[in-house]
Amino acid sequence: MNLDIETTVKTVFFLLLTAASVFVLLAIRAFREASRLRFFLKKRALLGRAWQFIFFTILILVVAFLINNYAEPFTYRIFQPSPTPTQTATITPTPTITLTPTITQTPTNTPTLEFTPLPLMPAVISEGFTSEVTPNPQAIFSNISFSRRLTRDYLPIDPANTFSNPIDELFASFSYDKMLVGSQWSTLWFRDNELIYYETKPWNGASGGYGYSDCLIAPEEWLSGTYEVQIFVGEIWKAFGTFTVTGEPLTPTATVPPIATITATASFTPTRTLTPSETPKPTSTPQPSPTMTQTATPTLTSTPTRTFTPTRIPTKTPVPTATLIPTPTRYSTIFR
Repeated sequence: MNLDIETTVKTVFFLLLTAASVFVLLAIRAFREASRLRFFLKKRALLGRAWQFIFFTILILVVAFLINNYAEPFTYRIFQPSPTPTQTATITPTPTITLTPTITQTPTNTPTLEFTPLPLMPAVISEGFTSEVTPNPQAIFSNISFSRRLTRDYLPIDPANTFSNPIDELFASFSYDKMLVGSQWSTLWFRDNELIYYETKPWNGASGGYGYSDCLIAPEEWLSGTYEVQIFVGEIWKAFGTFTVTGEPLTPTATVPPIATITATASFTPTRTLTPSETPKPTSTPQPSPTMTQTATPTLTSTPTRTFTPTRIPTKTPVPTATLIPTPTRYSTIFR
């Protein structure tokens, strides 16, 4: 163990104080034992030993005082300390090189960060509020997760921050607490700081649980860029989240939109009319051989007239079947 002069002097001083304390205890013990003895010689011998302990204590204290006050200066007179160890401390001024961070003064141009305001509710949307319940300012919303699908408990399936086209619908899911039923809440969807979709209505969920908001826009409107979703309770901003869309969206085809086209149903083919059969003419009865009596010649029976049965030609009755254009239906947001 390497000790310098100062440490050695202090160590010796404390050891001497400890020894003086031990001698004081021994002297007190000797005085007590001597007071109990009745034999004069033994009592005198024990008192003499006690006074010896007192003497050694005084001597040790004097030596400790001298060592503590004069030992270190006297030692330095004999063993002069080398100045080199103290010069090593001058190396510490080299951190003046840290003055180079003065280049970091360039961030003085960053006061622009002080002008980044919190998201604000657009007045056009707030004017359409229908709730009369004062929202709870202590309402809490978690970070927003984005996904293409949700579970039955409104938890995201394969959440991500980047989505590639084609996209039909995206969900922004979150957890919440301390919400009041009937208070107005809103979600705003932005693309590159441009509002593309929003929904606002009175809160119809529980006070705490999981919820979501979905963006219902046409697939061709999911342009590539940076999207941001903001959640407001009343006009108080509560949470936001961002995601990125990459790739080209679906382009609408040039086909004519399916307006109500009438498709004729298969008509019945006209039945084939039967031609009336011609009734054969009755053959004339041969006249009898000439006899003395003349018989009257039978008259020819008239030929029956042809009877035509008119057949009804079925008219084509087109049954219009209208193909309706599917319109996106908005699912109501349900909360647990």
